[in-house]
Amino acid sequence: MGTTDPNRELLRHCVATVAYRGAKATRGAPDSFATFHASDTTRTPAQILAHIGDLFDWALSMAKGAEAWHNSTPKPWPEEVARFHSSLARFDEYLASDEKLACPCERLFQGAIADSLTHVGQIAMLRRIAKAPIRGENYSRAAIQAGRVGADQAAPAREFD
Repeated sequence: MGTTDPNRELLRHCVATVAYRGAKATRGAPDSFATFHASDTTRTPAQILAHIGDLFDWALSMAKGAEAWHNSTPKPWPEEVARFHSSLARFDEYLASDEKLACPCERLFQGAIADSLTHVGQIAMLRRIAKAPIRGENYSRAAIQAGRVGADQAAPAREFD
């Protein structure tokens, strides 16, 4: 059981990368961070994280051949962080299965996955603006592993200020 398709395996690594970076960007954020507004026209971190969950729900619907979009109302920060990881897990589980993909891997990457990386970067940047920064890291050395999509990620290999 499980896929040996190299394109699907690369997508799984991309999803694990989103999980790793997202876990770092959300871990240890102060309670007030969820509703932080950098300006009148920016989303809050909770709104961004809800959008990322929606992206992976959308990607899963595309993969299954029943494309559907839903705009979720943000939940309290701990619940939204949990939803982020559970939406990644559902999508990753489907990618790891023998189930047929109803759309090309490239479309899944260029849409939901690439967009989610942008949004994780926004959360990291908002942490700095909110005076609750995360440390920089050499992500090429991170112990990112396909299938590891939960909040419990490997410790950073090399961080810097």
